[in-house]
This record gives sequence, C-alpha cells and structure tokens, in this order.
Amino acid sequence: MSELTFEQMLEESLKTIHAGEVVTGTVIDVKPDEIILNIGYKSDGILSKNEYTNDSSVDLTTVAKVGDTMEVKILKVNDGEGQVLLTYKRLAADRGSKRIEEAYNNKEVLTAPVAQVLEGGLSVIVEEVRIFIPASLVSDTYEKDLTKYAGQEIEFVISEYNPKRRRYIGDRRQLVAARKAELQKELFERIKEGDVVEGVVKNVTDFGAFIDLGGADGLLHISEMSWGRVEHPKKMFKVGDKLNVLIKEISGSKIALSLKFDDANPWKDAASKYAVGNIVTGKVARMTDFGAFVELEPGVDALLHVSQIAKEHVEKPSDVLNVGDEVTAKIVDFNEADRKISLSIKATFAPDPVEEKAEDSDADVVSVDIDAVIAAEASEEE
Repeated sequence: MSELTFEQMLEESLKTIHAGEVVTGTVIDVKPDEIILNIGYKSDGILSKNEYTNDSSVDLTTVAKVGDTMEVKILKVNDGEGQVLLTYKRLAADRGSKRIEEAYNNKEVLTAPVAQVLEGGLSVIVEEVRIFIPASLVSDTYEKDLTKYAGQEIEFVISEYNPKRRRYIGDRRQLVAARKAELQKELFERIKEGDVVEGVVKNVTDFGAFIDLGGADGLLHISEMSWGRVEHPKKMFKVGDKLNVLIKEISGSKIALSLKFDDANPWKDAASKYAVGNIVTGKVARMTDFGAFVELEPGVDALLHVSQIAKEHVEKPSDVLNVGDEVTAKIVDFNEADRKISLSIKATFAPDPVEEKAEDSDADVVSVDIDAVIAAEASEEE
C-alpha cells in the first residue's frame, strides 16, 4: 500500500459537503457585505449580505465578529471559482416557516415592525419570512394612505399559510375589530346618560361632529354644540380636538352628545334679566320680512317686530337695520316656557297719547307674527 501524500491526507481529513446541507462554521473574516467562514472543507465558505438577510441596510460587521460560530446552509459547493456559497437567511426562513406554521395553527398573535409599505398593503418580516398584509386586512375601516405604518410595530395573525408557493398572508383587521368590540363593551358598561366624558374629535361634517369616546363614537349634532347659533361645525372644531361632552342619550349602540351644559344655560336666569319692561341691548343676528332677530346673548334671541322698530312706518326691517347693528329696546313680552322674547324700540320713546290706541292694536299683530316667524324658523332648521 503506497503512502499517501500530505495533500491527499489533508484532503481525506476534510469532510465532504452537499448543496442543501446545514453545517456549522467559524467566522474568520467579516466585511460590511460579506462573511468568510471555515466550514471544515478544503474551501472556505462565502456568506454574502444578500444571503444573510433581506434587510439591505445591514452592515455585517455589526452582526458578526471573528471567532463567532454560526449555522448556515450550503447553497452551492463550487461557484465556478472554487468557492462555497452559503446562505443564512434561507436556513432562517426554513425555520421561520415552521414558526409561521405554528402561529397559523394556534391562531397566535404575532408582532413585527412594518418593513415596507406597498401599493396594495404592508410587508412584515418574521424570522426572515416575508408576510404580506393586504390593505383590506390592515384595519376594520378603509385606509387610503398606509404610509403612517412605515416602521411601526403592529400585531397580526396568519390568515393564510402556503409554504409551497411561499405565500404567507397576515390579518390585522380582525384584531382591530375585536379590540374595538372589547373597548365598546367596556365603555357602555361604564357610561350612562347625564355623564360628562372626555372625547377626541374624529370627524367633522356639515351636520355635526363625531367624537371618539374610547370604544365608540358619539354624535355631537350642530344643534347641541352651543346654546347660541353655530354657523358651521368646522368653524368650531377640528379633527384631534379634545372635548368634555355630555352624554345626552344612549340608544342601542348610538350615543348622542351635547355641549349644552345646564350651568351655562342662558335661559336659567332669563326671567329676571329679561323681565317685561327691562331695557336691553343686543345685536341684529338675522332678518325676515316680519322683523329682526336680536341676539341678547349667545342662545337668547328676541324678535323685534317690524312694527316696533320705529315710531314711523317701516316697510321692511332691512330698510333701517343691518345684520350686526347694535340696538337698544324694551322687553314687551317674555314667554319662558316657549323661550320667546319680544322687543320694541318704539316703547323706549316717551308715550304719545294720540298714538296709544294704535300701538295697542299693533301689539296684537306682533304676538301673531312672532309665533308665525318662530314656527317657520323651527321648520327650516328641522
């Protein structure tokens, strides 16, 4: 038997390797985009950054150092230049696939940062396995712009697992819906009509604002935003505003809110402030053919009938008054039950005995016209 040469003995002492085999290697050199490992073979193994991770921003010198040991998979025994190509991410992906399978079977909630925002959804990576969350499964409501999720850590479950096609689908929507249902239940168990709670303006429309109460939304109708007149909700609130609101009514899952707190009710002391005979000052808020509505304070309007604007005949209020004009008048009628107040500028002048009879006749007309105008306005607001 012939003696083996040193080279032959060395070669026989080295193990044989095959593509797909998992081996343990020792790091002998590290560069930002490449790791060299001694795998006990005649050639060292090359692990490129692309085969280490899917994250292109990683600097390999920050994740490995000379002397470290790591498990890798043989990708190619000979790349044509005598080098052995290795992969770490595919080994991790194989193990990650099993991890995803367990999560899928157990309906486990996974947590991972959003690696990429795509046109049709979000991409997250769990143990080197890329999972796609379609836009329709990101939330329980449609979200046109998903960029706010970039880099954000989110929870989800695996709704589809198909390793053969490398298809892994995540679902965040069902978790969001379940959490909202839980918060809604807790909210309705906690609140009752008459409570004052804190909320955040979620949306503002022409007819009101929707307030997030932390589990359910309540509607703050435009008619409940103030004791005074509200021109438009968007002039009062913007999305994100924090408010303390009154729970006015709870009907099933619907919550009606109000900012009309009783202690701020302008009609609370109206009987004394606006007693018949008192002289008051207010601003013309709006006008009709019948007269002008004068705001005495936010939430308290009084009607100045056209026949009571001046001693001389006035055809229509706009002939002598403009919206915003300040007027001083006498209270000639106060109806607290119906919240109606009638004014007269004529009555502030010294009485003329010759005209007293005619003025008494005018007063009857005022009463009829006030009711007609108030009813017409109420109908328009409804």
